[in-house]
Amino acid sequence: MENKKELLKYMIFAGVMGIVVGGIDTVFGKGLILIGEIRNKYFWYLIPFLPIAGIVITWLYYHFNELSLKGMTLVFETGQQKRKGIPLALIPLVMIGTWLTHLFGGSAGREGVAVQIGATLSHYFTKYFHFPKNGKVLLITGMAAGFAGLFQTPLTALFFAMEVMVIGKIEYEALLPGVIASFTASYTSHFLGLEKFSVNIQQSINMNDLKNMMLMILVGIILGIVGRIFSTSLSALKTFFKNKIENPYKRIGYISILLVIGLMIFKGRYSGLGTNLIDLSFYGNVTYYDWFLKLIFTVVTLAIGFQGGEVTPLFSIGATLGFILAPIFHLPIELCVALGYTGVFASATNTLIAPMMIGLEVFGGHQMIAFLIICIFSYLVNGNKSIYTAQIKNF
Repeated sequence: MENKKELLKYMIFAGVMGIVVGGIDTVFGKGLILIGEIRNKYFWYLIPFLPIAGIVITWLYYHFNELSLKGMTLVFETGQQKRKGIPLALIPLVMIGTWLTHLFGGSAGREGVAVQIGATLSHYFTKYFHFPKNGKVLLITGMAAGFAGLFQTPLTALFFAMEVMVIGKIEYEALLPGVIASFTASYTSHFLGLEKFSVNIQQSINMNDLKNMMLMILVGIILGIVGRIFSTSLSALKTFFKNKIENPYKRIGYISILLVIGLMIFKGRYSGLGTNLIDLSFYGNVTYYDWFLKLIFTVVTLAIGFQGGEVTPLFSIGATLGFILAPIFHLPIELCVALGYTGVFASATNTLIAPMMIGLEVFGGHQMIAFLIICIFSYLVNGNKSIYTAQIKNF
């Protein structure tokens, strides 16, 4: 950003991206909420058609834009300058594919969709703003807007977008446009009626106590291991299923029959985003195996070709695991649930600052030292494994 004129262009671009992406995120997010309500009401009528939905999703991608199947990998490769662009067709394809996945009972998230929407739009509109050779900055700006518009956690979105693409290197050049885009997108979606999830955690532990410090380290390690299991399992199963059943239509059709049987056995408890499990963790009760089954169903759903993100299921896996760990380590339940929510996210995405920020933005700053320790050790034990296989390491 060499001069004031260029800086002003970045700021205007970021503001426009924030408004546009925040609006699309609202449509997408409200659509998911409505679809979730319909699925819950008519679950037994819809779940048998999950294999057909999978075949339809696969056909849509192969018929209209096969390249869009790369999803987040496409975004990363564009930011890493390994390819020139992202097809605009990705936006409707990923939105429709995710809606169909959720409507018919698949276990998947939403953040990847929002980030792809933001990245695709920002990349598309750069040609109208005539920016000189700063494609990565603009891509990060769009990614931040996409995440922030959906979750309304602008600081988390900003740092997630800046650190996730290249581990060990934070793109500080994107800081100003990124912060403008993320806050604008967050305020836009909030203004349009999309609600933010937050819980004000008041429970606390004394972090000056060595025993509590060691407990936080231990819990962080456990959460980190679970996040690593998720990311490695997802990558391994994608490869395994692809090698065993090369035809994508047969792959998603056949394996989703088994997925349907499993989801029906548990009466849809593990369908959708996993927000039901998060709510139960804070306000109800969960079983000791909820985190594991949510992990399995999400990994299988995404590995065979259904659409959606991973982050919200990661939140639910962490929250339910935190609920189980709380009595084992004699920790306050709500606090341990919140720590689980952030820790598994840190490990599976191989990011550090963004999970710390989500602890602040979703649960308040009352126990930030605990969140910092959890995120640090979850991050350290993940072995640089990530749900984003195109992520590169700069060390």
